[in-house]
Amino acid sequence: MAWHKILDHGELDEGRVTTVTVGRRSLAVSHHRGSYGALDNACPHQGGPLGEGSIEQGLLRCPWHGYDYDPLTGAPPPPFDDAPSCFAIEAREDGIWVDVPDDEPRVRTTADVLVETMTAWGVDTVFGMVGHSNLGFADALREAEGRGDLRFVAIRHEGAAAFAASAYGKLTGRPAACFAIAGPGSTNLLTGLYDAKADRAPVLAISGQVPSAVRGRGAFQDLDLTAAFGDVAGFSEVVSAGSDAAELMSLAAKTAMVERTVAHLVLPDEVQVRPDERPAGSGPHGRVGDDQIRPPEVELDHAAGMLAGARRPVFVVGHGARFEMGDVVALAERLSAPVVTTFKAKGQIPDTHPLAGGVLGRSGTPVASWLMNEADLLVVLGASFSNHSGIAPHKPTIQVDYDRAALGRFHPVDLPLWGHVGTTVRALADLLRDAPEAVDQTADVARRWAIWREEKRRRRDDDRGRGVGAAAVFDRLSRHVPADAVLTVDVGNNTYSFGRYFESRGQPVLMSGYLGSIGFGYPAAMGAWAAAPDRPIVAVTGDGGFGQYLAELTTAVHHGMPIKHVLLNNGELAKISKEQRSAHLDVWQTRLSNPSFAAYAELCGALGLRVEHPDELDEALAALMAHDGPALLEVVQDPLLV
Repeated sequence: MAWHKILDHGELDEGRVTTVTVGRRSLAVSHHRGSYGALDNACPHQGGPLGEGSIEQGLLRCPWHGYDYDPLTGAPPPPFDDAPSCFAIEAREDGIWVDVPDDEPRVRTTADVLVETMTAWGVDTVFGMVGHSNLGFADALREAEGRGDLRFVAIRHEGAAAFAASAYGKLTGRPAACFAIAGPGSTNLLTGLYDAKADRAPVLAISGQVPSAVRGRGAFQDLDLTAAFGDVAGFSEVVSAGSDAAELMSLAAKTAMVERTVAHLVLPDEVQVRPDERPAGSGPHGRVGDDQIRPPEVELDHAAGMLAGARRPVFVVGHGARFEMGDVVALAERLSAPVVTTFKAKGQIPDTHPLAGGVLGRSGTPVASWLMNEADLLVVLGASFSNHSGIAPHKPTIQVDYDRAALGRFHPVDLPLWGHVGTTVRALADLLRDAPEAVDQTADVARRWAIWREEKRRRRDDDRGRGVGAAAVFDRLSRHVPADAVLTVDVGNNTYSFGRYFESRGQPVLMSGYLGSIGFGYPAAMGAWAAAPDRPIVAVTGDGGFGQYLAELTTAVHHGMPIKHVLLNNGELAKISKEQRSAHLDVWQTRLSNPSFAAYAELCGALGLRVEHPDELDEALAALMAHDGPALLEVVQDPLLV
């Protein structure tokens, strides 16, 4: 037991009750008839907070169900005897003091087993929101963060947590976790988790759940979360009191890593705080095999023969090749063959490389499309052949992918190779000692870039006096973004323009690829910061996308994330307006009522800048990149100059 000062004289009026915290103990402290009382703050029946009650006719009334207690002793009126604990209290010369037991040593729980297993599998970042149905797991996260095992990033909306975790997985290939309460907190995760599923990003999702005793009986926030997550998650299980918690977490983490998808665990409230001395899981050692699979030799020989006989081969690189670009570029250089990318793979080869052909498809450049059209062989590595990319189906094609189902998904290809991209490319390089038929296409690449850059220069100089054109924005941004930066982009005209005009120096780009979810850009920047805190992080969004997660700017300020945000404000959902016009429809309900985003950034504690004319861009971008902290540059954009 120990005495603690809890109030000054005069701080609590006669006839009032208040809540006081001493260590981890919460007390209901009353001032009644000149004396003080200190009771355990939890009503013995439903746990109602007595400190939020009121003293009525000499009795302290529970605010939840109206049960009465003596405010000084805790005794209920006869004949009842179910009283809360009462603690000694004294009015001393310097204030009001209470005598309470020291905090009990913290007990190891099932939540600790889960968190320790999760970190053993390499999960070091959790994005989420603490709430009433996940408090036990949150306390285990707090302990782990105190040990230095993980970082918890508290967000303002669970959708942002899932997007951030998805972006983390896309950048690193390793899972982060997102964390929410039961009911709406968990359902808020779903869009970001579908983004991860669609783009094959590993993510671990953790849901609190209502107590098992009331589950299925219509309790507050009671939803069947395994059913809700059944489509998005490759693994979704409830951790019950009798479960092997370490094994379930191991299977969840393994599924996320190996299948590059979403894995989900549901944690009932009482299970999280259950005392548990069982050991944590040991992590991936002995449980995950090598994924460097190699195609059969006969298929490799066939592929090498096709490459050796091609005069104008072109490499088409997707996001699935992002960790193998050194080997890909080395083989392309031996053949003097261009490398073009899907939009999701933008930045995987610098546009400054003499064989880089830029982005292919709707978000791309005429450089890439010309090179593909002239090719007599396409070597497609880690790409899905989506309609957005527009990879020509009539060209002779070698396709390499680790996902066997991705081979020939939309149409037959001449040679589907099931294998790890890096392993397969290295094997082809070993077999392809020379390529006597190949033409050196370096001059073609340079010539096509010269034509396109001249056209971009003309578009950069367009000025209707109604804001800045996209070509001017991304021309300047190409010069100011550091070469070691990570870029995140949103959805809309701003993103199409980014793909078309921004020239990468090898900066990776994160986007909502196959889901195409508006709102991804800024939460993704938070995920990129967590994954690469020592690299510059630059988010590019439109006003429509950022408007969905405005509050996360306060998250960046709170955690000191030095995200540099370029926001193109054209006052409308301009991509939708464009689609309405293309469909010969009236433009309807696409105008937006926006605040001054620069002023909003300042109100949040970040740097806010605003540009309305092209000649202001360089100075503003320099100030944005130089700022030591979160910063936002609002560019007033002409919606027709895209």
